[in-house]
Amino acid sequence: MTDAPASWLQRWRDRLQRRLSTRLVVASVALLVVVQALGLLSLRASIDRNARQSIQQELALGERLFQRLLEQNGQRLRDGAGLLVADYGFRSAVGSRDLETIASALGNHGRRIGATHALLLDTDFALQAAASPPEDAVMPALQELAQRAQSSTVGDGVAGGLVAIDGRIHQLVMVPMRAPLVIAWVVMGFRVDEGLVRDMQRLSGLQIALQTRASASADWLTTASSLAPLTSAALGGPASMRPGSASSVLIAGQAYGMRVAPLDADNEAPLRALLLRSVDEAVAPYRSLQWTLLVIGLLGTVALAAGGLWAARRITTPIRELSGAAQRLAAGDFEHPVPVTTRDEIGELAQTFEHMRTSIDAQRKEVTRLAYWDSLTGLPNRAQFREAVSAALAQREQSAPEATAAASTRTAAILLLDLDRFKHINDLLGYATGDQLLREVGERLGAVIGARGFPMARLSGDEFALLLPEAELGEPMAAEIASAFERPMQLGEQSVDLRASVGIAHYPGHAREVDELLARAEVAMYAAKRGSSGVMVYHEQLDSGSSQTLSLLSDLQRAIGAGELRVFLQPKIALGSGELVGAEALLRWQHPTRGMVPPLDFIPFAEQTGFIRHLTLWVIDEILRISPQLAAQGHALSLAVNLSTRDLMDLELPDKIGERLARFAVPPEALKLEITESAIMDDPQRAESVLARLHAMGLPLSIDDFGTGYSSLAYLKRLPVKELKIDRSFVMHLDREDGDHKIVRSTIDLAHTLGLEVVAEGVENLAIWQVLRGLGCDLAQGYFVSRPLPADQFEAWATAWPQQRERLLGQPEAALLK
Repeated sequence: MTDAPASWLQRWRDRLQRRLSTRLVVASVALLVVVQALGLLSLRASIDRNARQSIQQELALGERLFQRLLEQNGQRLRDGAGLLVADYGFRSAVGSRDLETIASALGNHGRRIGATHALLLDTDFALQAAASPPEDAVMPALQELAQRAQSSTVGDGVAGGLVAIDGRIHQLVMVPMRAPLVIAWVVMGFRVDEGLVRDMQRLSGLQIALQTRASASADWLTTASSLAPLTSAALGGPASMRPGSASSVLIAGQAYGMRVAPLDADNEAPLRALLLRSVDEAVAPYRSLQWTLLVIGLLGTVALAAGGLWAARRITTPIRELSGAAQRLAAGDFEHPVPVTTRDEIGELAQTFEHMRTSIDAQRKEVTRLAYWDSLTGLPNRAQFREAVSAALAQREQSAPEATAAASTRTAAILLLDLDRFKHINDLLGYATGDQLLREVGERLGAVIGARGFPMARLSGDEFALLLPEAELGEPMAAEIASAFERPMQLGEQSVDLRASVGIAHYPGHAREVDELLARAEVAMYAAKRGSSGVMVYHEQLDSGSSQTLSLLSDLQRAIGAGELRVFLQPKIALGSGELVGAEALLRWQHPTRGMVPPLDFIPFAEQTGFIRHLTLWVIDEILRISPQLAAQGHALSLAVNLSTRDLMDLELPDKIGERLARFAVPPEALKLEITESAIMDDPQRAESVLARLHAMGLPLSIDDFGTGYSSLAYLKRLPVKELKIDRSFVMHLDREDGDHKIVRSTIDLAHTLGLEVVAEGVENLAIWQVLRGLGCDLAQGYFVSRPLPADQFEAWATAWPQQRERLLGQPEAALLK
C-alpha cells in the first residue's frame, strides 16, 4: 500500500517530463522569474543612483535660489537706504544734527522695509543715531562693513554683506550720504532668521540650516533651521567641507544629501548655509513603484503559467503529417497540396502551409518586382538602372570598337539629381508629405523627358538618375530639369519651392564602369550642392577634395582625445580707454602630419555632420580652465566662444554650459557667447528659446558678423543680446571707403539706440582705429592690436599691453586715452 502512491507520483512525473508543452511552460515561467528578478535589482540600483544625482542637482539649484533671496533682501535694503539718504527732510536733520528727528526717520524707514537695524554713522563710522539701541556686537560688524565701503570699486561707495552679531546672522548695507562729499553713512539691516529659512523651504522644498562660528578652529553653531528640533540639534556639519561642495551625511539616523553654501567671500567661511534633502523622501515614490512592479510581475508570471498551460493543452495532435509537407515545400515542390485533416490549431497550421504553397509563386514574382522597381514612385530602382546602364554601355562598346579618340570620350552621360532642402521639408511637413513630394518629382521628371524615353530611376531617398545617349545632352538636359523645378509644387494646400542639384559624369571620359560613373556623378552633385551652382560636371579636383575631406573628418574624431586641438585668443580693446577687456577664442587644429589645418578646412564639415557640438563644448571647457588663471594674474576678462547653428538647435546646451560653469567655478559673465545672424535665422523660435535660457543664466550674448546675414531688425530687437560685432568686411577699408564709413556709423548708432555695445572686427591700422573711436565704437579687435595668440602666450601679451599700447598708438593718441 505504501508503494502505490510513490509509484503513481513517479509515473505522473515521468509523464510531465515527456510532455513538450509542460517543459515549455516551466522553462518560460522560470526565465520570466529570473528576468523580472534581475530587472527589479537593476531598477533598485538605478533608482538609488538617479535619486542621489537628482538630489545633488536640487541642492545646486537650491543654492542659487538661496543666493537670489539674499540678493533680493540686500537690494531691498539698498533701495530703502537710498531713499532715506535722498530724503530732503532727513538730510536737513543730519545737517542740523537733530538726533531725535534722525532717529524717528530711521525708525520709520526701517519699519517700512522691515529692517531690524537702522543707524546713522558719521564719517569716522562712529554711531550718531539709531532707530533703536543696537547690540554691543553691532559696532565691530559695522567696522568690517566700513572697510568694505572704503574699498568698494563700484563707484558709489555702497557696501553690503552678511555678518555675525551675537551668534546670529545679519544682512547689512551701508550707503553714503553725500553733499557732495560724504557727510554720513546710513546703515540698514535684516536679521537672517527662521522667516528666511521657511521662505526658502517653501520655494525649494529643501531643508536649510544657517550656521556661524567665531573662528576657523571653532565649532559651527546653528542659528536657524527648518529641520525638526531633534534633527536640528544633531546637525553640526563637517568642518572640513569646502564651500560649494556636496556630500551625503547621516543626521539623527536619517540620510541626507547636503551642500555647503558660503554666505561671505572669506575663505575661512565664518558664515554658511547647509542645504539638505532627505534621501528617504526622494527615494520613497520610487520604492512604491518597485512594489507596484513586483506585484505586476507576479501577476504576469501567474498569467503566463495559466495561459501557457491552456495553450499547451490545445496542442494535442501529432504534427508528423505537416513535417513531410514542410520538407516538400522546402525542396521547392509546390504541386502536391498540404493535407488538412483537423479543424483545430494544427488544422489552421496546415491551412497556412497550403496558403503558403499557393501564394509563394506570386510572392516570388512580387519580390522580383520590388527588387527592380521603386514602390513609391513606380520608377526603376538602382538595381534596374545599373543593369540598363550596363547593357547600354556594353552595346556601345560592341557597336563602335574602333571609334576615334574624340568620339569615344563623350558618348554617354549620367545625370544624378538630388533635391535641396528635402530633409527640412520632410521634418517640417512630415513623411507622408515627403512621399507625396517624391512622387511629384518623379512625374515632373517624366514630363521633362517626355517621348524621348531616356532611362530614369529613383536611386535612394531623394536621389534620381538619368542616362543620356549623348554626353552633349547632359548640360542642356540639366538646365531643362532646373527650369522645370523653378515652378513651385502644390501639395494639397501647401505650396513648396524646391530646387535640385545635378551632377554629370561622362562615359567613357570620366569612367567606363557603371558604379564609377554613378560615384563620380554623385561627387559632382555634392559639389554643386555645396557651391549652390545647381549643375556641376565632374572633374578630378572634385574627387581629390572629397577624399581629403573624408580623411580630415575621420582624423577630427580622434583629434580631441589626442590633444591636437588648440585654443587661440585674439584681444578686444576698449577704444575709449585703451584697456584690455576681453578676447575671442578661436579653434586651431595642429595635425600630426598636415600641420596647422585652417578652420575653413574642417569647421564647415563639422557643422554638416553635427560634430561641431563636441568641438564647441571642448572650446568652452578650455576657456573655463583658462579664465581663472588669467583672473589670478589680474586679467579678469570676458572670453568669447562662437556658437554654430547646430549648437543653437541643441535644447540641452544651457544645461551643459551651466554644469561646466559650476564645475570650473567660473562666473557666467566671464564667458561670452557669439552667435551669427544666419544661425539665428535658421529656426528663430528655437534659437530665441535657447538664447533666453542662456541669458537667464547670466551669460552675455553677442551677434557676430553683423550685416552679412539676412536677419530682420524685429528679431534683433527681441533677442537678449548685449553686444553687436560689425563684420570685418565693413571695417577693413573704413579709412578710405565712404560707403563702409556710412554703414559702420549707422550700425553703431543703431546698436547704441538698442543699448548694445559695438565691437569692430578687422581693425588693421591706426587710421581705422581713430575713425572708429571718432564714431563712438566701443571695442576694437584686429591685427593692429594683435593676431590670435596661443592661450599659453596670451597672458604675457596681456601683461605687456600697456607699454605696447604707447608704441602702437603714439603719444598724442595714448594721451587722449589717459
